This record gives sequence, C-alpha cells and structure tokens, in this order.
Amino acid sequence: MGFLAPWFLAGLAAVALPIWLHLLRQHKTAPLPFSSLMFFERRTDSAIKHRRLRYLLLFGLRTSLLVLLAFAFARPFVNSTTVASAGGGKLIVLAIDHSFSMRQADRLARAKADAEQALSSLRAEDRGEVLSFGSHVQLMGDPTSDSETLRAAIHSIRESDDRSSFAELARALRSLAQSARMPVEAHLFSDMQKTSLPSSFADLRLGERVKLVPHQIASQPIPNFAVENVLAPRRVYDPKKVRIQVTVSSYGGPAARRRVALMLNGREQSSKSVEMPAGERASVEFLGLDTPYGLNRGEVRIDSGDAFPADDHFFFSVERSDPRSILFVHDARDTRGLLYYRTALESSREAAFTLDVATPQQAADSTLRSHAFVVLSDVTIPPGLEQSLVSYVRAGGSLLIALGPDSAAGRRVPVTGAAIRGTRYAGREGNRFETVIWLDSSHPATRRTTSWDDVKFYQTAAVEPGNSRVLAKASDNSPLLIETHVGEGRVLVFTSSFDNISNDFPLHPGFVPFVEETAHDLGHLDDRPANFAVGSYLELHTAREPGAAIDVLDPRGARALTLAESTRAQNIQLSEQGFYEVHRANHHNELVAVNPDRRESDFSVVSPETLALWQNTGQGSAAAAGTGVSERKPLDFWWYVMLLVLVAAIAESLIGNWHLAVDKEAA
Repeated sequence: MGFLAPWFLAGLAAVALPIWLHLLRQHKTAPLPFSSLMFFERRTDSAIKHRRLRYLLLFGLRTSLLVLLAFAFARPFVNSTTVASAGGGKLIVLAIDHSFSMRQADRLARAKADAEQALSSLRAEDRGEVLSFGSHVQLMGDPTSDSETLRAAIHSIRESDDRSSFAELARALRSLAQSARMPVEAHLFSDMQKTSLPSSFADLRLGERVKLVPHQIASQPIPNFAVENVLAPRRVYDPKKVRIQVTVSSYGGPAARRRVALMLNGREQSSKSVEMPAGERASVEFLGLDTPYGLNRGEVRIDSGDAFPADDHFFFSVERSDPRSILFVHDARDTRGLLYYRTALESSREAAFTLDVATPQQAADSTLRSHAFVVLSDVTIPPGLEQSLVSYVRAGGSLLIALGPDSAAGRRVPVTGAAIRGTRYAGREGNRFETVIWLDSSHPATRRTTSWDDVKFYQTAAVEPGNSRVLAKASDNSPLLIETHVGEGRVLVFTSSFDNISNDFPLHPGFVPFVEETAHDLGHLDDRPANFAVGSYLELHTAREPGAAIDVLDPRGARALTLAESTRAQNIQLSEQGFYEVHRANHHNELVAVNPDRRESDFSVVSPETLALWQNTGQGSAAAAGTGVSERKPLDFWWYVMLLVLVAAIAESLIGNWHLAVDKEAA
C-alpha cells in the first residue's frame, strides 16, 4: 500500500485532541451547597480515579474519525496486478534487422526464416505486424491476423547499407504499445551488434506492456578487416601535391599483411602493403594522383580475404579543375597590403585561387565576371568602376573591401553606400590601441579565425552598420567586420587595412585563416567532405538558388527526385553506398561518394547480461511469459475511507449527545 499525498499524514497529530478531552484536562465538578466544613478533617484527595478514561466508545469514535480523515487526504492506494489471460489478444511484432552487417553470408535470409517460424504462435485473437529497422524503423504494413499477409511482408524486406540502431527500435515499440492498446510481444531478429547500442541505456527503455523476445542470428563475432576511412581532397588543382590518407582497421582479426590499392575511375593508380596489428588500425599514405579534369570516381580497396568482403572498399570523389582568379584592386603606391594578402593566399591549405592585380584605372576596363570575387584594398574608386561593381554584386558576385585612410576619406563605403563617420586613430605609444572583444565564430569567414585576441588596431574606419550583420567588434564597440547583402551578392567590409600600418593583423597566425576562409566563402567554394556516410543528408537548394531545378541520380543511375521534389526539396537522404550525381541549373555538377557506417564492420555482439537488462526494462515482461501480460496499476480507495469518516462522524455525534444527556440528568 502507498499514499499519493503522504504529507497529509501529519494530520494524525490531531489525535491528541480527544486524548486531551478525555484524559488530560483538569477534573472539574459542579459546586453544591453544604453546611459548615469546620468539623471535617483536611486531607489531599487523589486525582488518579479522575485521570482514567471515560466514555471509551466515544473516545474510540473520535480518534478513529481523525485517523480516517488524515488517511483520506493522504490518498491511500494499493497496486493491483491483473494478468491478461491466454484468451486475450496481443500484438506480435516481428522486427527484422536489415542493416549493412546483415549482408554477411545469409544472415538476412536466416532472420526472415526465423520470423516466419515465429508466425506459428499467432492465434486467432492476436494481431501481427512486421517492421524492418536500421537507423530508422519502417513498418511493412498494417497490423493484421492474416498469416499470409505477414509472410509476404517478411519476404518484401531487402538488405540495406544503413546502420542498425536499437534505440530507434525501442522508441518504435513504445509508440506501438501506446497506439495498439493491447500487450505487445516483440520478436527481434538481429545479429545483435554491440555498436547498435545507444550511448545511454535509458534510450533502450521498453513500454509497460512490451515483452522483448530476442532471436540472435549470430552468437559469436567474426574477425574482419575493413577500409575504415579515406581522407582525400575534394578538389585537385595540382595533381603532384595530392595527399590521400587511408585507415585500415582489424576488428578482432589476427596480425596480417594487407595490400591496399588506390583506384581512380576503375583503374589502379598505385598500391602499398601494410602490416596490420591484431585488432588494431594501420595507416597508408598515397602521394600524387593522376587526375583528369572534371569529376572522378575514386576508390580504395584491400585484399582482406575475410568473411565479409562488403567493407573491403571505400569510395571517394575528386574534381580536377584550374584555380580561380581573384581581382585585387589597390593603389600602385601601396605594395604592403598586396604583399601580405598574396603571401597569406599562397600559404593556404589549397592552391584554389590565383591573384590578378590591377589599379582602379585598370580594373575599370577588366571583365569582373571572370573572377571569383574582387578585393578593394584601401582605394578610392572612380564612379565608372563603382557602377560596374554594383552590377557585378547584384548579379551574384562577391566583394571584399579593406577600408584604409584613403578609402575612408570618401565618407561612404563603395557599393553598399554605408556612411563612414570618420577615422579613429590610436597612437602606437603605450596601450593606445583597440583590440577585438567579440567575434562571430558561426560565420564561414570567421569559423577558423580564433587568434584575434592579441591583434592591435591603431586605425579603423567608423562605419554605420545599419541592418548589416556585424561579425567582429573592437574594444570601443565599433564594428571591425561587416557583411552586407546587395541583390544576389554579398559585400564583406573590413574596417582597417592589410598593410601592417593601421594594425598588426598580418603578423598574427589568424591572418592566413582569415584570408583563406573569406576566399572560400566569397568565391562560393563548397568545403563539404569528399565522402558521406549512408543515412546522411545532402543539401540541395541554397539561398542563391532557392527554386532552381536539381536533378539527382542515385548509384544505380535512377532519378532520386520527382519533378516537384527537384525544385522544392531542401535536401536528400543518401540511403545507398556508391556515387550520387547532382546536376544543378548553373551547370555546376557534383559527384557525391557515399559509404556505409564503419561501425557496422565490428561484429562484436551484445553480452547476455546487457540483453537481459534490456528485456527487463519492459514492466510485466516476466509475468507475460506464459498466459498473458501482467499489469500493475494503482487502485485508489480514498472514497471508501471518506465513507468510513462519514459513518464515524454520525456515530460520534449520536454517542456524544447521549453521554451529554446522561451527564445533565446526573447534575
């Protein structure tokens, strides 16, 4: 028995009231007239007989009334256990693991055969439901009592490249138990990989009316070698500078020598041998890649000779192209800003850009659209060039502006038109300089720029940001980096210069990442990885092309999107291993390599103790193992206690009135 509101039991202290009334109060008698007491002897009369309980029935009724009243407010309850009899119906769920590891030998076929055998326990009053699961759960039909329909649903399950998740299965079983309104008996057919367990055991919790019956397809782990990962550049500008790092893993395998081959477009480029320690990893590095121009399909293979060859290869994609040009506009007398910017650009991790240098007069005659973006380094531009820049940015181009003393004298930022209130100058003596107090690290241009704390700014332009996005602020709260959208393009304004005079930023480690990240961002250079895991999502539409039609071909060459989805879908889930081809409206095509999650390559199984704990998370599972499913429900009986309170109150009133009448007659 328990109490829903046990704090009301404190009312039991009121029992002291009838005790005081019946026992502890001072004895008093009614005075009677009498003659002189002079002939009586004075003595002390004992009060013990007056301390004895009187009216025991009335005392018991009053005490019971207070006790029952406190119990009624405390809401007592008892747990009532009900067991569904064998005649009651239940929902039998057949959950079949179709993840990547089930491709090993005939595991999926054996799981289907065991699921068909489990159908023999389906009775007329039961219903059955078939589901397949990997990282997501897929219902293969509606609940039914037709065995043939359930058998057809079992046969329709196909192997996948997904990874299995027991947490997703437990979540689906909880949802089914709530919607079915009947006991659930879930039969799990899986190889019980340990890597399928979630990081938190609480995610495996089953419903109150769920019984889990595991059917382990493989009881012992198998040794396995796999290509775990390949680190390759997504774009190649100089084939001789390409570096590809390969990680080969041994999952429970013995020490061995393995041959690792680098393939490109189906042809072997090079190979190396690697010594694999028992149950450990080993790395292989390939230098140089003879890559033709365009999109190329890369692959790394090993000759493992194990029982699971499906993970002996790893796909990656690489695109060969020429570096894109950046137009750097500066005053012919200012060579320091050009020197620092060029050096930082050439020191970046990829030679993705080249620098075309021009003065404002030369830039007015150049073709802006042939450049990835334009840099204005502390220059005063003529009106003709500004009009060309405005048209260039509105059409989708990008612009980086560094405001030094010459450009800030114009009192307005070129192209954006933002007002410049003046130039703030601090001397180099003492602490007369500004530092960075805030940096928006979520922006692509500043996400790797973490070393701005020690940069000293001696001169900055006081720009009114308006509605523009401020990415960095100085210690005087003035903006240092501002992003403004103009038409379909963007303008990034740096309120100081690159010449190491207005600041010492070019001498700090953060300058090279700043130049590199702003170049990748403004040049629309996608920095996504060269390969994805199965189940990941690929972004299709961006802010620059929100409604453009995109055609996606899956690894089998079939269209992965309908006509309506090609214009509306923001992303697509990559559900198969292989290469996805993405054809965009701007003729910028992509080749996306997809590989199964390598956690599926580890065939270590869940321990029996962990499996037993998981089964025990379903309340009542043990009682359900024969005739039905037991349920423990709280039975609240406070109304019955209130009825007893009412009866005791009436009885106390009647008995109390009777004793009062007797006392009056005696008086």
